Amino acid sequence: MATFQYELVDPPSETRARELWLQHAAGFIVFEDVRRHAIEQIKPGLSGEAVAAAKKAIDDAVYGLMMVIDGVSGGISNHNYNVFIDFVVQLAKRKESKDDGLVSELDLRQGDGMCMGYHGWLEGDYGEHPVAVARPSEDGAIQA
Repeated sequence: MATFQYELVDPPSETRARELWLQHAAGFIVFEDVRRHAIEQIKPGLSGEAVAAAKKAIDDAVYGLMMVIDGVSGGISNHNYNVFIDFVVQLAKRKESKDDGLVSELDLRQGDGMCMGYHGWLEGDYGEHPVAVARPSEDGAIQA
């Protein structure tokens, strides 16, 4: 399911727990909106071997993205300059809230490591504090 099919769970209040939760939330977004989307594009009717190869390629590409996010790779430099992509995860109050604005922000290069989270996320493990729950569908059923 895409992330719009989920509802965010309120974050933990303790600082360290919130930092971990933000990292898991970033992983959740990547896994639902990038990895799952790519898996859903695999053509039906392919052999089991072809599907397995496609899924491995998707997982390898997502892991490559995790390495870029962590700063392990993804930079280019010369003797004067560095170019890199920065990844920041932010928690903000919704605009409709009377006290809207940025609540927490974490540079993922300074986090515990998206590559480390990757292996748990493959198994659906997003940490001690849930990140999101499935939204009910129009008929009230929880979406799978």
